[in-house]
Amino acid sequence: MNAAHWHLILNHIPLVGIGFVILLMIIALARKSPELKNVAQIFTVIVALWAIPSYLTGEPAEEIVEDMPGISEDSIHEHEEFAEKAFIFIEVVGGIALIALIGGRFNKKLGNTLAVVTLVGLIAGGGLIAWTANLGGKIHHQEIRGEKTALSPPAGDANKEDND
Repeated sequence: MNAAHWHLILNHIPLVGIGFVILLMIIALARKSPELKNVAQIFTVIVALWAIPSYLTGEPAEEIVEDMPGISEDSIHEHEEFAEKAFIFIEVVGGIALIALIGGRFNKKLGNTLAVVTLVGLIAGGGLIAWTANLGGKIHHQEIRGEKTALSPPAGDANKEDND
């Protein structure tokens, strides 16, 4: 497997993981469960840590695909720029979760406040990561860029019925 494979594999974990952690944190806050809140904070830190190799494999993946036919340098650049913002953001959220996890042991109010801040950050970070993934998919998939592909039906054939 090459760097492009690794990049694609590793990116799915933070993307799916953040959705899982959002649900877990909502349940933890709704139930006012400190144990579940701690688990959600731990998973937030894990997602943030997992984003590191995901981000770091981006540049080597770019080196592999940038000269392939049909690959747009602009789409790579747009994905890269958004990925950097999403990465920094999710690392900050992971740091807040870690502070909440440790600080919450000594100050319950601080832990609860930071849990809510973490949830808001997870929701925003989830949006950033999802959009980054969308932009990444557009690098190599013409069908989601809105371009015609060899598999596209000819104009006017989309709604035509077979009248045999």
